[in-house]
Amino acid sequence: MTTAHGRFMVAVTACVSGVAHTYMAAERLEKLCQQEKWHIKIETQGALGIENSLSAEEISRADVVLLITDIELAGAGRFTQARYVQSGINAFLCDPQKVISAVRKLLSAPQHTHLILS
Repeated sequence: MTTAHGRFMVAVTACVSGVAHTYMAAERLEKLCQQEKWHIKIETQGALGIENSLSAEEISRADVVLLITDIELAGAGRFTQARYVQSGINAFLCDPQKVISAVRKLLSAPQHTHLILS
């Protein structure tokens, strides 16, 4: 769903405790994507389980998938065919522009391109 006004992203956020950082990262992503004029849907895997679950269609439609996580994601295999950027939550919260720069690079990369930020 690339629109005239921007790109469509999907993301998953998950942290070890499943509380604060999971939701802080989701909130930060929403704000960054608004600034970039990108549409985003964010699945959280937190203390309450999986919320706002991403459908296979949303994942396949996404220009880029963002995996912002410090733990093994439930259903990580869903993303192997997509372009994705993976980052730890703390690294993302400290330097969100590093992730946004990686997303910009990936927009022109072939599908199946995976970028793991350290």
